Amino acid sequence: MSSFTFHLSASPIDPGAIAEDAHTPADGAVVTFVGVVRAEARGRRVTRLEYEAFGAMAETEMLQIFESMRAQFKITSARVVHRTGICQIGDPSIVIVVAAPHRGAAFDACRYCIDTLKQTVPIWKREMYEGGAEWVGDRS
Repeated sequence: MSSFTFHLSASPIDPGAIAEDAHTPADGAVVTFVGVVRAEARGRRVTRLEYEAFGAMAETEMLQIFESMRAQFKITSARVVHRTGICQIGDPSIVIVVAAPHRGAAFDACRYCIDTLKQTVPIWKREMYEGGAEWVGDRS
């Protein structure tokens, strides 16, 4: 089934469920990117992350990313789920699934999606450290 969907989730993400049925019979490739919370960032020990998002604007931005992906790459579907709220070390914080007839387009579109999302979609990350916390990126 061909689809382009975006969802913000306050609950844990199941990458397998997102990838399930993400392709059509014409597809020869399904690329899944799972971003997970790591225990160290910028030389500091991270204890957990917190994500906030401006939901309506995030959805609008993702629709634009999907349109750009369709124009640039021969893909049949893309699904993106991003966590909000508190995430523990090892938790998936984002899952991107892209299907295409050929692997090159699927890989290229998936990379484009995560790189563009991180630049344009209003989702903010707060890293919690032993002894402090810091918002990462632009929160303006």
